[in-house]
Amino acid sequence: MKQDQERLWRLVPFTLARMAAWSACVILIGFVADYVFGIVAMLRLVALPVAVALLLTALLFPLTRYLRSVGLRPIYATWATLLVALAVLGGIGWFIGVRGNKEFPGLVRQVRQTAKTLESWLYTGPLQLEPNQLSTWVDDLANMVTEQQQQITSTVLAGTVVVLEILASIVLLLFVTFFLLKDGDRIWAWFLRAFGGAVPRVDRAGRAAWVTLSHYVQGTVAVAAVHGVVIGVVLLVMGVPLWTALAMLIFLASFIPIVGIFFAGAVATLVTLGAKGPVYALVFVGILLLEQQLENHVLQPLIVGRVLHFHPLAIILVLAVGGILAGIAGAVVAVPIAAVLYRATPELFRDDPPPMVPPDLGSATDPVPEPRARAVPDQDALDRGEPQRS
Repeated sequence: MKQDQERLWRLVPFTLARMAAWSACVILIGFVADYVFGIVAMLRLVALPVAVALLLTALLFPLTRYLRSVGLRPIYATWATLLVALAVLGGIGWFIGVRGNKEFPGLVRQVRQTAKTLESWLYTGPLQLEPNQLSTWVDDLANMVTEQQQQITSTVLAGTVVVLEILASIVLLLFVTFFLLKDGDRIWAWFLRAFGGAVPRVDRAGRAAWVTLSHYVQGTVAVAAVHGVVIGVVLLVMGVPLWTALAMLIFLASFIPIVGIFFAGAVATLVTLGAKGPVYALVFVGILLLEQQLENHVLQPLIVGRVLHFHPLAIILVLAVGGILAGIAGAVVAVPIAAVLYRATPELFRDDPPPMVPPDLGSATDPVPEPRARAVPDQDALDRGEPQRS
């Protein structure tokens, strides 16, 4: 039997056998990954808030660490950090609400004027449409909305359930962020107890992952802030209403690499088109594209690229995989997860450095040589100039 097995292995080429082994490993890893993704999808109301809480903790922890260093207890430093974060978000929301309430009526008037101008252009421009044609299109659109009323109603009800889930996720997110800021080091020490002799490797990988995540979040926030400020200033100079809300939308959308800025830019372009006309909209699109190129070639390499070292093609593929697996939420967390795995995996499998062996200083039982007695110089001989014997 053993000879038949050896004869069979001789018939299979070594390269083919090696490829078969690798294929079996890849298939096994695929089954395990699919099983893990299924569990995460089932627990998405827990997994997603925890992931976002990790990102928020990486962003807010420097402030907590500073407050601890000046003498505050961990509980007080954590509360102060969260209160500062909520105050900043609340102030921004209040400012956007005040500006929006003030500028929204003007936006409605400008959109109506732009719509009349566009309608006149459709009648008198190169398309030469007839008034009844445009009326027919509007009626068809209204009929389509009426026919789909039941589906729209069901979508609204489903949206209500989603809103409730989002509120529950926000509460969980705040709790997880609070305890990670307050007891993150103790939680990590408790987590390491499960790995026994592999604690140094896991600890080293975890610390590398945390450093990577912190740099990624802080760099992304910096890039998003530059996006929001630049676009906000451009919209303010153009006189576009709701420029504060659009700048905040640009800021939030910048956390989704590549895809988010195009979505937010499209919304800002439509508002600019409705408020100021096609010329301003084209100018805004040109500035947006120029600013996007500056981000890709200057901001991202200088701020985020030094930590991740990801090629844009890799980012696009990671975003695509994350979006397919988990939608918008998957696209948000796909890049940081890939960055953490990319940095932590080598540390996890890297061998520990060999212990430093002290030089051989001799055995403790070896006799210690007695120091030679130094001769006391003869002062009279020194005065006479005679040489001394050692």
